[in-house]
Amino acid sequence: MAPRTLTTRLPRSRPQDLRSDLRKFDVPTLVIHGDDDQVVPIDASGGAAAALIKGAKLMVYKGGPHGITDTHKDQLNQDLLKFLGE
Repeated sequence: MAPRTLTTRLPRSRPQDLRSDLRKFDVPTLVIHGDDDQVVPIDASGGAAAALIKGAKLMVYKGGPHGITDTHKDQLNQDLLKFLGE
């Protein structure tokens, strides 16, 4: 992957490189991403983020599009509640 895999464009601002921030996470972290996200590919975001966060758990939703908070809301809520209960 190119060095810019974990950058984001905030409205009306310059791209932001979040890699150094992700490396500082020191709390249990769940990264959820759909494997069919056509807007933000999983390898360049969810997978890369989980790899940078020590101990992060990556959960991949098979067939999940960019809007998994809408299309997979019931599964997402169950997974979040389970993670919070761990």
